[in-house]
Amino acid sequence: MTTMQHRWTAALVALAIGATFALPAVAQWKWRDSSGRVQYSDTPPPHNVPEKDILQRPSVSTPARAGIAPTAAVPASGASGVAPKVEPELEAKRKLAEQDAAEKKKADEAKNAAVRAENCTRAKEQMRTLDSGVRIARTNEKGEREFLDDKARAQEVQRTRDALASECSPQPRQ
Repeated sequence: MTTMQHRWTAALVALAIGATFALPAVAQWKWRDSSGRVQYSDTPPPHNVPEKDILQRPSVSTPARAGIAPTAAVPASGASGVAPKVEPELEAKRKLAEQDAAEKKKADEAKNAAVRAENCTRAKEQMRTLDSGVRIARTNEKGEREFLDDKARAQEVQRTRDALASECSPQPRQ
């Protein structure tokens, strides 16, 4: 035999051995039959097997038997009614993510409140100016200074009142 043939033969033997060891991993169900022997299968046990004799279920949530609603995975001990263990690292990461989200939401609310307070202050100052009767000038698109006439002043008063109503009123809590 050549070196290449030896390599192929060794690879095939290794593959066969690996496949042999992988076979038990396919069996996801483990139960004790009526004669006391332990059975392994990738399908659920027969209906006549009592719950206490089911030793292991699949790790993913699947229906245990026809007509029974899917449940969470049960530990290998077969103890029913016991919640599956939550990995502490995942739980800690989830809690940290929730805290970060809550802190970010709180910071956003504080930022929005500060912006609203500033807008409210500016709107009040603008309304005082409009109520004082002082002539108000603006710069137009050409860069020229023009004074507000009565119609433009009335529009500005209405716009400022709308701003006061939206920015100075308390926001309802969500």
